[in-house]
Order: sequence, then structure tokens, then C-alpha cells
Amino acid sequence: MNFLAHAWLARHGSDAFLHGNLIADGVKGQGLEEWPSATAAGIRHHRRVDATIDHHAEVVALREIAPRAERRYVGIALDLVWDHFLAQRQPDAQLVRRCYTLLGERPAPARLAGMVPALIQGDWLTRYADFEFTCQAIAGIGTRLRGPNRLAALTPWLAAEYPRLEHAFDVLWPDMLRAFSESSLVPSGE
Repeated sequence: MNFLAHAWLARHGSDAFLHGNLIADGVKGQGLEEWPSATAAGIRHHRRVDATIDHHAEVVALREIAPRAERRYVGIALDLVWDHFLAQRQPDAQLVRRCYTLLGERPAPARLAGMVPALIQGDWLTRYADFEFTCQAIAGIGTRLRGPNRLAALTPWLAAEYPRLEHAFDVLWPDMLRAFSESSLVPSGE
């Protein structure tokens, strides 16, 4: 649920494209016909970004050193950690306001509908700059998964590996900016 990183990489597109990037984690399946074309393009863009991140050497290396019982969930936690570093280093109040406006005005998939008002009212995208808040958000996502809260169990590891996570971000983020630059296919129309 790394809204901020996806928003940053989609910020030059239309509002519908950005909205698609923001809601993509709540949209399941390949059938995107119910969404406007630019929103569907945003959902597909989000999925390409996720696939690129998941296969990045830094992310692969972090998964290998994560606690074995939680390895399956590391990607979810890392998504929010990337938002933490972005909120800390590249705060963009205008982009955050744009995201909140879109999320508040446009429909969210049922899987996200209950969370969106709390995200906006709690100003999560700005508060991710606080690592403790980010860890609380990670643990909160874990309460919505079946079984023991493996995401909450990961937070001590995240704190212990903070310098390594920061280094990974320093390598990962420039690669993502290059891979998904303004020149990438970003539709401008609604």
C-alpha cells in the first residue's frame, strides 16, 4: 500500500491515471473494463512498478535476510518503508493534497473503501516520514490478513535493519525514477 511512491511515479499523468495508481492494490484481476481507460492505465502502471520493485536486486537481497517466517510479507512492509523515505526526503505537499482530493472524490474499490477516509483524515502520506508511524501502519495492515500478524512481527527487524533499508532505498529509488520517468507511457487525458 505504498501510495506515496506510486503517486510520485504517476504525478505527471492525468488525475484519472494517478487515481488508478492509488487504488490499484484494491483492484483484483485483469478485467479493468469497469474503470475509465486512463484509470485502468494507471492500475496497469502500478502493477508494472510493483513487478519492477519486486525483482530489483536490493529488494531480493532484503527478502533473503528477512526472518524466515515473515519472508512472504516482506514486500508489503518494504512498500511502506519506501514511502517513509520518500516522505522524509522528498516531501511534496501539493502531490499529497492532490492524492487526498482524488481519493476523497472518486470511488475506491471495496477492499480500500474503509481505509481511505482514515488515510486522508490521519494524513498518512505526510506522517510516513515518522518511522514509528510507518511501523504502526505496517502492523495495522497485518491485522487485515489471516492468521498471526506477520507484518507486526517484521517491525523489530525493520528497525534493526534501518541503515540497510535506507541504503537499499538510495539504490532503488533512482532506478525507479529512470525506469518510470516522465517519458514513460503516461496518458494525459481522462
